[in-house]
Amino acid sequence: MIQKREAHELPSALKQFNELKAHFNNKIPAVFLDYDGCLTPIVQRPEMAILSDEMREALHKLASVTKVAVVSGRDRQNVAELVKLDNLYYAGSHGFDITGPGAMASEPGGAKAALPALDKADLVLQEKLKEIAGSLVERKRYAIAVHFRNVADDQVEQVRKVVDEVLSSMPELKIGHGKKIYELKPNMDWHKGKAVLWLMEELGLNNANYLPLYIGDDITDEDAFAALQEQGIGILVGEHDDKTAATYRLESVDDVLIFLNSLTDTIKAQGHG
Repeated sequence: MIQKREAHELPSALKQFNELKAHFNNKIPAVFLDYDGCLTPIVQRPEMAILSDEMREALHKLASVTKVAVVSGRDRQNVAELVKLDNLYYAGSHGFDITGPGAMASEPGGAKAALPALDKADLVLQEKLKEIAGSLVERKRYAIAVHFRNVADDQVEQVRKVVDEVLSSMPELKIGHGKKIYELKPNMDWHKGKAVLWLMEELGLNNANYLPLYIGDDITDEDAFAALQEQGIGILVGEHDDKTAATYRLESVDDVLIFLNSLTDTIKAQGHG
C-alpha cells in the first residue's frame, strides 16, 4: 500500500540529512532526477530552462562516484543537450527513450506503436489551439505537451476541451498532468517509475550495494516515488497539487544543489569513488 502525505508534512532532506544518511546503511545511493523544477527552476517557456554551471558541476562530480540518471518528460536528446554531460544516463519522454555511457540505447515500453497517433494529434492540436493566446503545443518524440501557463484563466477550460476532443478520437493516447501542462502520451503501462526500475535492473543496481534515490517536483514524478517507496528514497522539490509518496522534501532548486554536493561528499566519505 502506497503511503501519501501532504508536502508540508515531509521532513527536510537537508535539515534531516543525518537521518537520511542512516537509510544508506553503507549502500551507495544511485541517483535519479527530474530536470524541470528540480535541476532548473520552472520557467515561462521550456527553452528558457537553462542548467547553471554550478548544477552541472555538481552532477558531474556526483556521477564520478555513483550512477546518475536524468528522468524527464522532455525528449531524451533535448535534455541531454541541456545537461551536456556524457557520464550521466538520460531517460527522456518519461522513460520511453533511454541512453547512457557504454553505448546504452534502448526504447523500452513499446512507444513506437503510438507514433502515428502522436503525429496526427500534433497537427490537430496545432490547428485548434492556434487562436488561443499563450497556448503552446510542444511536440516531443513520444509525447505532446500542451502548455497553458501563459493562457488567460478564462480560456484554460477551452484548452482542456480541445485536448479531451483529441483524446476521445485517439485511444492510442492518454492524458498526463504536470505543472500548467496537459500531456498526451502513449496509452501504455509505462512511466518514470518503471523507467527507474528498468535502469536499476539494466545497470546491475538491484543488489545490496545500492539504494535508489529519486528527486523530482511534479505529479509525473509520483510514479517514481511510489515505485521506490519500499526500497529507496523519494525527495519532492517544492510541492504540487496532490499528496506525495515521497519520503523527504527540498524547498527549491538551490536546495537540490546543496543536497547533491553533500551527497557526493557522503559517498566519498564511505570510501567510494
